[in-house]
Formats: sequence, structure tokens, C-alpha cells
Amino acid sequence: MRRAIPVTSMTEQETIHVADVSEGIGGDATADPGSPVELPVVDVLTGRSFITGKSGSGKSNTASVVIENLLDNGFPVMIVDTDGEYYGLKEEYEILHAGADDECDIVVSPEHAEKLATLALEQNVPIILDVSGYLEEDTANELLLEVVKQLFAKEKRMKKPFLLVVEECHEYIPEGGGMDETGKMLIKVGKRGRKHGLGIVGISQRPADVKKDFITQCDWLCWHRLTWDNDTKVVGRILGSKYASAVEDLGDGEAFLMTDWDESIRRIQFHRKQTFDAGATPGLDDFERPELKSVSSDLVGELQSISDEKARHESELADLRQELEKKDRQLADLERELEEARDLSNMADQFAQALLGKAEAPYRGGPGRQAPGTGRSAVGADGGDADGDQSVLKSYDEAVAATRDGAETSPDDAASTDADATDGDPAADAEDASTAVDEASEPEPTEDAGGDAPPDDVEPVTRADVAESALRFDDAVELGTREAVIEELRARIEALPELSLGMLRHYRREGVSDPVAAHIDAGGDGDSGHAYSRHRPIRRAGLIRHAGRGHYAYAVPDLIREAYADRLDEERVREVVRAVETAFVPPAERSYPPEAEPVEVAGDVGANGAGDTADETTADADETTADADETTADADETTDDDAETVLDELVGGADRTGAETEGAGDAAADPETDGDRSDSGLSEAARRLADRGSARDEGA
Repeated sequence: MRRAIPVTSMTEQETIHVADVSEGIGGDATADPGSPVELPVVDVLTGRSFITGKSGSGKSNTASVVIENLLDNGFPVMIVDTDGEYYGLKEEYEILHAGADDECDIVVSPEHAEKLATLALEQNVPIILDVSGYLEEDTANELLLEVVKQLFAKEKRMKKPFLLVVEECHEYIPEGGGMDETGKMLIKVGKRGRKHGLGIVGISQRPADVKKDFITQCDWLCWHRLTWDNDTKVVGRILGSKYASAVEDLGDGEAFLMTDWDESIRRIQFHRKQTFDAGATPGLDDFERPELKSVSSDLVGELQSISDEKARHESELADLRQELEKKDRQLADLERELEEARDLSNMADQFAQALLGKAEAPYRGGPGRQAPGTGRSAVGADGGDADGDQSVLKSYDEAVAATRDGAETSPDDAASTDADATDGDPAADAEDASTAVDEASEPEPTEDAGGDAPPDDVEPVTRADVAESALRFDDAVELGTREAVIEELRARIEALPELSLGMLRHYRREGVSDPVAAHIDAGGDGDSGHAYSRHRPIRRAGLIRHAGRGHYAYAVPDLIREAYADRLDEERVREVVRAVETAFVPPAERSYPPEAEPVEVAGDVGANGAGDTADETTADADETTADADETTADADETTDDDAETVLDELVGGADRTGAETEGAGDAAADPETDGDRSDSGLSEAARRLADRGSARDEGA
């Protein structure tokens, strides 16, 4: 077992004995066969050398013999091992085996380059830089490049003889081009390293593939057996033609040695290496790995600290990348939410403008209002046609005229059509309503009331007529019998879900309230989305009406009054209300009116004129726009509620206002107006329905 001699004895040995002169053609004839061949240490350490020969000719053995002699005398070396065959030196020498395999003493990367150069030059540690285990060739090349750079830079300052041995050098310094930064750095060492004390030995089995600029700069060359024509031609150009043919007959370990220091060419036989030959061709016998010497734990610890620091750095980078990816995902989510908010805001703006357009419709007293009974379209203040830019609804007279003309619609179909209309797009609904008014702008010929006045009983219309022309509280309320009105309203109430019935009872007790409070009172939770979903069936049934600022009012009494065109006295209204409320009010609570007085809310539905309702619609539009930035569920619910509320208010408020205005204005001018209504409290429309029913009964 051998150890490297201390640095203090480096100058005691000036030559190393590596081979003996052999017999055969070529070589120095003055030297006797068997004469020792010694190489000057300084020339080997600081010079440039090239060892070549075909596979199995002994070139790696020659390199190992030279290295063993240098290590025996304490001279530092670094071996670039491309095939993992030099670890056998560890059988006798304490050499640091660094690379990528688990068999190495330490796994290194380009970050270890400076420390490796420091150990080799400053601490005289021989190193095997094993690049055979790296899966990525770029990583191996980068490691070698950084190590050679560090050796060259440190040698400029230290001027210490040091030998770098590079296996398969044709891969780094090829003749045909394609040389990368690593090859350029090795060429730089070959040209300029000698003056700094840094020597290099290149080993290759294909001299024809090695850059000739490197070969011609070498101080000593060793030619083992070569047989390929291109390779022997290189021998002929450098040594001479007689050596080109003789090189094919050299034995294993035999070579032509050409040296500049004595300007000779000798045929020599190199010694066999003393350490385990890990590069030998495997035989049939079992392979036995020798026991290898380990290096100082302090050396490995210094390199391991670099590895740990690198691992920590990579871990931090991984954490930062993960955090960056998380932030990128959050940013993408925020951008998507922002885009959705923009879309929602645009929708709210469009809806608010639609509401404002409805509020300024001609029948609401806007600038384009036309007198009742005219056949012209509404004209705005600027003389333009208001139908082009305003959304309007059907008028009360049009609805009655449609009934008079024989439109047959069942109550269930009417309610379904009404619900479908309110669920649609507000802008589309407004457009449909505008089309309806355009179609209704041509007045129908008024049918003179004739026949006997209806009896005092307020049931002039048969049940069959009511079934054919259902009550339509959203667009125009048709007049019907007491039983038909009760049956229609009870049917709407009985169709409600249980929790919606509880909310309706809350509105009956409170008069005016909001959906969340009603939902909680009915046994639900405080979630606004849940509250509005249970609130929607009540609103669509027309049993409550929007009272402004997110509040709704109990509307059953108003529906009954409107069914009789406000001609029914309060006592009879209460009777009908009590009959309707038996469908959902417990007996203990059926006193009418309820104990709790309804809260007076400005702009209450059905209580004010068309002008107040228009102001309320404008205010609600502003409120809807402001609330649009809230949650999507609230915005959607607000959109549905306000759209349907405006439809109800525009129809109900405008009809009542128009009826009151026309009644007051025409009473003095037309004395027959009072005759259009019977003592029973029914209007001309109801009488026409009654006449149709009587005629149908007589025909039957």
C-alpha cells in the first residue's frame, strides 16, 4: 500500500522509470534492448504529451504507469476519466474519486470546480474526475470546463508543476471541427499552460480524429499499435514512412516514444501497472472488486458542505418557483374575476339604461306622451318617434281590446307565459313590449255599451268565460267573477313552496318588508341567495309588489281592487281577501286587516301616480347599478326583481293613473261616461264580457 510522498520531497526525484528499450524495427540503435527508459519529471508535469493506440494496445496502461510513478514521488495529478477505469488506483493510493456515481467518494457538480482545483494545487490531493456517470453530456462538459479554468487561473499565480491527464481527448478537441468551450480551454492549456507549470496529457485511440494543432505542439508522443490507414498516415507524416508500417506490428504495451528533450525516437516496452486494472476486458471469471482506500473525511466534508449549500439553494429556488406559480395562478384568477366583474358591470349599465327608458315611456308621462284614444305613435319633445329608443309595455285598453276580440288563453297558460316572460332577458322583454305597443298604437273601434245594466251582483261573467280569458295581473288585469278571482289567487298561492308560503305570511303581517327578513321569519337562513330564490315564486305570482329600496309590499288586496277596477267597496274587498287568505293563513291570524299596520314607503306600488312611479324606477335603476359590484347571485337576483317589478308597476300604475285621469277629464265633457259603469261596480269591459257570456249561454 502506497501513499503520496510529501510535497517537500518533490525535487528529490528528477526522472521516473516507466519502460525499457525493446527489440525490433525502428528506434534508437545506440540503446541496447532492456535499457531503462526514464522520463524527466518536470518535462512530464509541465509539458504536452499525446498517447495513442488502438483499443487493447496498452495506451491506458502506459498512462497508469506514468501516473503511478508520479504518485510514488508525491507529484500531484488530476485524471479526467471518461470511462470510469482509473478508480483502480485507489487500491494503492489515497486519491479523491469525484463524479456522479454512488461509487465515487463525493458527487460533484460545476459548483465544486473551485474547491477541486484548490485541493489539487494547494493541498496536493490527487483527484480522479470521473465524468462517465453524468447522464447529461452538457453537465460533464461544464464541470470539466470550470475545473480547467480554475486550474489555469490558480497556476498563473502559484507556478506549481501539475499534470492534467485527459482520456479520449478526441471528444473534446476533434480534428473535424465542432469544438466547444471545453475543447478551446484544453487547447489553451496546451499552448500556454507550460509557462505557468500546468501540463497536459491527451489520450486517444484515433489520432486521425484529434486536432493536429494539439499533436504538433506536444513535447513527447507515444505511439502504440495502430492499423487503420488514416491513423498510420498520421504516423508517417510525423515520424516517417518506415514507422507507419512498423506501428502495425507493435505488441501489447509496446510503443514508439518520441521526445523533444533528447530528440530521439525509441521502440520501448512499458511496464505493467501495479494497481487494479479496471479497464481490462472482462473475462469468464467472476469479477472481484478490490478493497479501495478511502480519503480523509475532512476532504469529503469540505466538498459535502458545498453540496449541501447547493441543495439548500436549489430547495429555495424550488420554493420560489412554486410560490411564483401560485402567484401566477392567483393573478390569472383575479384577472378572470375582473373580467367577469366588467361583464357584470356592463350588463348592469345596460339594464339601468333599459329601466330609465321604460320610466320615460309615453304612457308614463314622458316627453313623448300622447293623448288617449289617438292613433299616432308617441312623439318626443324633439319631434322624433319615441318608439325607436324607448321600451314600452302593453296598455290597459289594448289588453281589454285583445280580450274583446276573442283571445282565448287558459289561466295556467297565462301564468306560465307571464313567468317565462319575466325570466327572460330584460332588454329582450322591453323590445317585445315595445313591439306590442306599436301593434296596439292603431286604436280599435270602441264598442258602445248596450243592453240592460248588469245586476247588482258582482258576478256577471260565467266561469267558462273566465277560463277562456285568464286573469293577467302582469300586463292587463281582466275583470271576472268573485269566485273566479278567488279561485285564481288561491291557485297561485297553493302552487307556492312551503317556505315561500311562510314568506308570504310574513309580508301579510308586516305589510312591507325585505326578502331576507321574510326568509328568516319563515324559518330559512340569512343567505341572500337562498332568500331571493324562495322569494321569486311569490313575486312572479304577483302576490307582492316592489315598494322601493329592496322592499316589497303585500299585494293581494290591491290585486282584488284592480280586478274590479277599484269599483268594489272596502267591505266587499275584505270579504274576498279573507276568502283568498284561507289558503295560507292560519285561523288565528285571519283577522283583516292584520294587526301590524303596513309601513308607509315612499313610492308604494299602486298608491301613487305615474310620475312618482317613474321617479321610483329611476332611483331603483341607480340602486341596481350601484349594487352590481356585489356578489353575482345578488346582482342577478336584483336584475330579475327590478325588471319584473318595473313591468308590474308600469302596467298597474299607468293603468290606474290613466283611468283616473281620463275619468276626471272626460266626466265633464261626456255625460254618457257615468253610464258606462253599472251600479254593481263593473266597467264597460266587464259588461262586454258579461254580454258575451249571456250570448253564449243563450246559444247553448
